[in-house]
Amino acid sequence: MNAMLATILVFTFTSSGQAQEDPLSPVEIQARIDRIRKTDAEVTVVDSRGRPIPGATVKVEQTRHRFLFGANAFPLLGDRDPKREALYEKRFTDLLNYATVPFYWGAYEPTPGKTREAAVRRQAEWLRDHGVSLKGHPLVWHEVYPGWAPKDPDETEARLHDRVTEIVSHFKGLIDRWDVVNEATVSARTDTGVGAWAKRDGAASMVATCLRWAHAANPKAVLLYNDYNISQDLEDLLGALLKAKAPISVIGLQSHMHGGETPLPDIWQRCEAYARFGLPIHFTELTVLSGEHGWNRALPWPTTAEGEERQADYVEKLYALLFSHPAVEAITWWDLMDGGWMGAPAGLIRADYSTKPAYDRLLKLIKGKWWTQLELRTDPKGKGRFRGFFGSYRIEVTSPNGTQTAKFELVPGKLNRIRIVVGAAAS
Repeated sequence: MNAMLATILVFTFTSSGQAQEDPLSPVEIQARIDRIRKTDAEVTVVDSRGRPIPGATVKVEQTRHRFLFGANAFPLLGDRDPKREALYEKRFTDLLNYATVPFYWGAYEPTPGKTREAAVRRQAEWLRDHGVSLKGHPLVWHEVYPGWAPKDPDETEARLHDRVTEIVSHFKGLIDRWDVVNEATVSARTDTGVGAWAKRDGAASMVATCLRWAHAANPKAVLLYNDYNISQDLEDLLGALLKAKAPISVIGLQSHMHGGETPLPDIWQRCEAYARFGLPIHFTELTVLSGEHGWNRALPWPTTAEGEERQADYVEKLYALLFSHPAVEAITWWDLMDGGWMGAPAGLIRADYSTKPAYDRLLKLIKGKWWTQLELRTDPKGKGRFRGFFGSYRIEVTSPNGTQTAKFELVPGKLNRIRIVVGAAAS
C-alpha cells in the first residue's frame, strides 16, 4: 500500500470482518495525539486563609514540551559572524527543546589525551541555560575512528572503557542522555578496533558491555543504542540485550531518507515493530531532502522551491504520525541547516539561516496546534479546569486579592492539580 492510499483509507478490517480505524487516517492520528499527549489539569485559587476565590482570571501558558523535538547542534557557537550565530541560535531555540552534541572519538580526541571537552562543554552549557535538553553522540562507533587508536580488540576494549567512563562521569548532571553505541550491527565489517571487538565477541556482547560501563559511570543516565540498519539483525541484537539484562533505556532509530521519503505506512509499522520490545523509541537522525534525491551528489547540492514544498508536505505528516505513536518520545532532525551531513539540502533552514516551509509548518504544530495557551475563570469553588499537552507551564492568576504567578509540570500518571494562594485574606 502506498502512502497516499493509506492516508485516504479510513477503515481497515479485522479477520472477523469488523471495521477498525486506520492508524494513518488524519482523524485517528489527531485522536491519538489528544489521548496520549495531553491530560486533564485542575487549578485551585484560594486566599491566604485557604478560602476559594471565585471568578479569578487564570492565564495558562505552556513554556516547554515534555516530548523532545530536536536536532544536532554541532555548529552551535561556531559561526564567526555574531549576527549569523545569533540567528542560528534563535532558529534552534524558537522551534526545538532537544539537542545532540558531538563526541565522535576521532574528532573529540584527535591525539591521545587531548580532547575537545572544553568546547563541547561550552555548547552543552549554552543549550542547558536556554532550556534545551541534551544528548551526547556517540561514545562507541566504528567510524570517525582515531588513526592512533588500536586495532587489537583487547586494547580497544580497554581504551573504550576509559573513554566511556571518563566522558559520562565528567558530563554527569549536564548530559545525562547518551547514544552509547552506534550501528553495531555492521561494526564487524570494518577494519577498526571496534570491528575487531565485534568480530571476536559479537555485537550484542560488545554493546551490553559498553552500556554497563556507561551505567556504572552514571546510574541515572538514559542510555540509547542507535542504528540505521532496520532489519532482523537489529531485532536480534535488541532481543539479546534484553535477555542479557543490559541497561538499555531507549531504542534509537535512524531515518536518513536521501534516496526518497519512506512511505508513512512503513514508518508506522517500524514504530509498531520496535514498540514490541517494551522500550521508548527515539527517531535519532531524521533526514528529508528539499532538493534532488540521492547520495554523494556533486557540491553544491542546492535546495529547490519544488523540493522544499515536497519536504514540507511530508514532514508535516511524518511528525504528526510520530507524535501520535505512544512509544515515540523524541525526534531529532539531521541537520538543522542545509549543507550538513554529506552537504545535502536536508535542513529545516537554508544555508543563509532563512526558514524553509518545513520549519514554518513545524513551528505552527509544535508551538501552535500542539501548544497549550488559554485563559479561564475559576468557579464558585475557586477551581478552573483545562486539558493541556504534557510539559512545563506558567500560570498567572488575577483576582481582587491581587496577582500571583506559578510554575508547574503536566506529567503523565499524576493528578496534575495545582493550588495557588493569592494575596491576603479577604475582609
